[in-house]
Amino acid sequence: MTRVKVIPENKKNIIDKIIEMSGENIRDCMQCGKCSAGCPASDGMDLLPHQVIRLLQLGQIDRIVESKSIWNCASCFTCAQRCPRNIDIANIMEAIRLTIIRCVGNSRLKADDVPSKVDCKMPQQAIVSGFRKYNK
Repeated sequence: MTRVKVIPENKKNIIDKIIEMSGENIRDCMQCGKCSAGCPASDGMDLLPHQVIRLLQLGQIDRIVESKSIWNCASCFTCAQRCPRNIDIANIMEAIRLTIIRCVGNSRLKADDVPSKVDCKMPQQAIVSGFRKYNK
């Protein structure tokens, strides 16, 4: 039986950067779905939190980047509280957002870029919080 590489080499560096930045081990996730069940922002997500982790495990970073889920995460840490493996998914979502922003060319988010990144149904405090965080 031959081993098959699940994560292509060109995507592995990005995923390793996300894991390093978040400090979380995505391989510990057993896909129980408790994070998605407790997520208050899951109504506005096209990929639920446990699906984002699974796509990271499989190296399908392109599907994650194209989704709105990472931008709709309110970083409320409900997922971290519910996780039986103590994986802080909010930190992983944060690392994914930062990686995308840094790949665009800089580590700052401009005010003009905010409307294209967020959903209009997102709570205003999440938008203001995200802007303060990324504008440093």
